[in-house]
Amino acid sequence: MFCKHVLLAATLAVITAAPLAAQTTSLPTHWEHLTAPEFVQALQQSRQTCLLPFGVIEKHGPAGPLGTDLMNGRYVADLATQQEYSIIFPAYYFGQISEARHQPGTLAYPAPLQLQLLQATVDEMGRNGCKKIIIQNAHGGNQHLLRYFAQAQMDTRHDYVVYAYFAVQGGADVPAAAKASRPGVDGHGGEGELSNVMAHSPQTAHPERSGQQSGADQKRLTLPASAYTGIWWYASQPNHYQGDSAGATAARGKAATEYAARNLAAAIKAIKEDTSAAALQKQFFDESDNPLTTRQ
Repeated sequence: MFCKHVLLAATLAVITAAPLAAQTTSLPTHWEHLTAPEFVQALQQSRQTCLLPFGVIEKHGPAGPLGTDLMNGRYVADLATQQEYSIIFPAYYFGQISEARHQPGTLAYPAPLQLQLLQATVDEMGRNGCKKIIIQNAHGGNQHLLRYFAQAQMDTRHDYVVYAYFAVQGGADVPAAAKASRPGVDGHGGEGELSNVMAHSPQTAHPERSGQQSGADQKRLTLPASAYTGIWWYASQPNHYQGDSAGATAARGKAATEYAARNLAAAIKAIKEDTSAAALQKQFFDESDNPLTTRQ
């Protein structure tokens, strides 16, 4: 393992010494599309920054494909990495979606396996030279999982840093063309998500089927805001559909995904330039190894 690390470091050093323009004219962004020699070049061009779009496979109302989150997340990643180069990890859909196990086509993995597989994945990315790993969340149900996972990275020393990225929702600079056609139509499998699918894979979207099921809140559970239970989503949206996707358009999806890509590209750029997280993480692990010597 030591020899492999030395070889990778030496190869990166040689590439870094060469003129950048001569080696990175048209590298693919997708990990699986790169040849092995190109992968080393891609690490140099990306400053060892790699992007993991994180979706799931689940029902998205009567009109959206099962892979809506996976497809939308990777499309935004494609657009963003055209602006700020990064290596995009292959399709990853092993997230938290237990609440949709009653719906056809859902792939719901046990919670311990989700965490184990994600840890093994970022470990492999780090072993291959990705020192800044951005997990781009593309599914609302992954938010708690990813925050916990990012915090759990403090358990064990790593020579890479994990950054969890959550898209900006409803910012003041959202273009008018990206906004909902009317109040109440957005949500899970609603107008916004289906519009995004129509921007890149219109053949998989069926807005004409939107009225086949209800996307209204069924209000089958009444609890105070201070209480939480895992059955809340099933109680509210048993059809796994929220809002109304009938008004979805490719034009709205184009505006929304381009806006999302600009924000993601800005985050990638900031993370590439970040030198503090890795240094602080190393200091933290050094102090954790011998806490009695930590400066008080």
